Amino acid sequence: MLKKSSRLYSVKTTNIKSSKNFQFLILLIFFLISYYVIPHSEMNYLWRLPTFLKEFPLWINDIIYKALFEWLPIEVYDPVFEMYEKKATFREITKFISQILNIIVQLFRDLLLGGTKTIKLILGDSFVSKQNLFIPATPWPAMVCGVALIGYKLGGRNLALLGGISALYIAIFGQWTPSVQTFSFILVTTPICFVLGLSLGIWGYLNKKVETSLQPLLNIMQTMPQFAYLVPIIALFGLGDHAGSIATIIIATPPMIRNTILGLKKIPTEVLEAGIMSGCTKFQLLFKVLIPTARTDILNGVNTVIMQCLAMTVIASFVGAKGLGLDLKIALNSLQIGKASEAGLCIVLIAVVLDRYSKAWAAKQRDYFENLNFYEKNKFGIFFVLALIVFSFIAFIGNSFFDKINYFYYIPPEKGLTIASKIDGIVDWVWDTFFYSLNVFNKFFLTSILGPMKKSFLNMPVFATFILVMGAAYIVSGLRSSVIVGCMLLFIALSEYWDRALITAYMATFAVLASALNGIIIGSLASQSERASRITLSVCDFFETFPSFIYLIPVIFLFNITDTSVLIAAIIYATVPATRYTVWGFKSVPLALHEAGDMSGVTKKQKWINIELPLAIPHILLGINQTVVFALQMVILGALIGTEDLGQMIFAALSRSDGAGIAITLGLFVSFMAISVDIIIRKWAEERKKLLGIV
Repeated sequence: MLKKSSRLYSVKTTNIKSSKNFQFLILLIFFLISYYVIPHSEMNYLWRLPTFLKEFPLWINDIIYKALFEWLPIEVYDPVFEMYEKKATFREITKFISQILNIIVQLFRDLLLGGTKTIKLILGDSFVSKQNLFIPATPWPAMVCGVALIGYKLGGRNLALLGGISALYIAIFGQWTPSVQTFSFILVTTPICFVLGLSLGIWGYLNKKVETSLQPLLNIMQTMPQFAYLVPIIALFGLGDHAGSIATIIIATPPMIRNTILGLKKIPTEVLEAGIMSGCTKFQLLFKVLIPTARTDILNGVNTVIMQCLAMTVIASFVGAKGLGLDLKIALNSLQIGKASEAGLCIVLIAVVLDRYSKAWAAKQRDYFENLNFYEKNKFGIFFVLALIVFSFIAFIGNSFFDKINYFYYIPPEKGLTIASKIDGIVDWVWDTFFYSLNVFNKFFLTSILGPMKKSFLNMPVFATFILVMGAAYIVSGLRSSVIVGCMLLFIALSEYWDRALITAYMATFAVLASALNGIIIGSLASQSERASRITLSVCDFFETFPSFIYLIPVIFLFNITDTSVLIAAIIYATVPATRYTVWGFKSVPLALHEAGDMSGVTKKQKWINIELPLAIPHILLGINQTVVFALQMVILGALIGTEDLGQMIFAALSRSDGAGIAITLGLFVSFMAISVDIIIRKWAEERKKLLGIV
């Protein structure tokens, strides 16, 4: 009976594989016929569709204009003209939100760096000047002690050393002020993202209809390019730190919502039933049972939020946010690689420290039965207060010794240590030594590989594109998925940006193929031993903390401003998820199958091809799915150093008065491209899991 079942399973698997392969072969034939037969003429709708949605960006601009100036007018008192004016309610709401965020961000900065801006925002310039009011700065040595103490409490000595040394480096290298500006940005946005994400996540968990409504919205929000949010935010909220904060909140909240829903869904039914049987009210059940049980997943969501907020530091500088991101952008614009590297290194250090701290917080289990006195509970806080008092006193005494700048409060960049000149020297040496080789590679790569590939994508008729994409979706996922993918593709095809979308597709395709190949090779080799797997996953964790913009720094000075630079940065950035999921896939192969293969006398190559790789494919496919999103993000970000794709159009929209509609439209195009691939790959991975009997 067992042999008969195995035979039937084998036959069924073979039939499915052969059927799918045959369908893909027919699809490829139809695609190639349409690709080469359809004439290239703008009058031929099989080549390019008419631009019926050309006015779509204008419709969005019209909605924004009416929301800001016409809808729901209310009487508002103008203190300058001493009269009431009619203004749109939405505009007053955005103005109020901007003011509140400005005050909160500036308050954190004044508390850490000192100043009068917060008091002036609240009380006015004249009153503050007359009363000579100011907020004293927090001495940086006290902050270094505080960072080290938090690390020790969360993870012991090693984590304390990581945090303390990183903070000390930032201070003595003259990067304290921009780093604190960046950190204050995170201190404001992270709690807001946490509260919004937790609230919406709980609502989605309690109401299935809400969760169903949230999913497509979250998919679009997480796949839209970050630049696409900036232009409408400028139109609605203006320029400044508050605009950067709002953009960050929009981008960083979705992962918190997803992690909250996921954590609450994973709670065992027994825990829920125990809470109900204990007589808990709905409120008590939620906040005393469910949320504490889902604590780890929720705190992992906080970790993701922090990383997203930090990744936005450079992007937010385009709407006026101050900090390391602004310094990095200015340095790169003037091609000062040394200064850019110093700012980038500080961003990386902050990212690594916050990542390790938040992960340690998520992993730290609370002891509900500990019986500690006041000192034992609060000793780290007491130590920090003592350090704050001591160093504040030293800094106060230092005012008598320093004329203009008190180095106990901050060290300015021109007085701090620097490695910028050494980095510039290394850059010059690389250019002098490898210029010819790099130039030859760059020209070959552009003319012999990227050029023909770009031309082949631009020569693709719209009808052939629909056949390929919708056909693949139909074979893998069925008619419903094929129609959804076709509708999203049609939305792009009916616009005037179809060719730009094809350029984006060509760059993303190349980056995804190269990243997937790298990830499969590295992951396969690393999975051969437990130690290599651990090291590889740790390296992936480290590189994943890097804000995406950091990857552009080294490639700019190696390959200048070309598609080569963007694609190499995209490949490095997108290789991380491909490698991680490949390692996870090979580690998920049951030990019994490894032993069965060894006992059958197969070689390592045979075992890899016939046992390990087929079982790891579902994980690898999910990794490729993530790789698509990562590659698209980096390709769009490459507009900062010059590309011709949708990203360049989104970036150009920043300087246009009608740019909001264009940015949102093009952002939706990129999002639809990512979601289309996600629909196909995710369904393919699910089918492979069912076929292999993996739950």
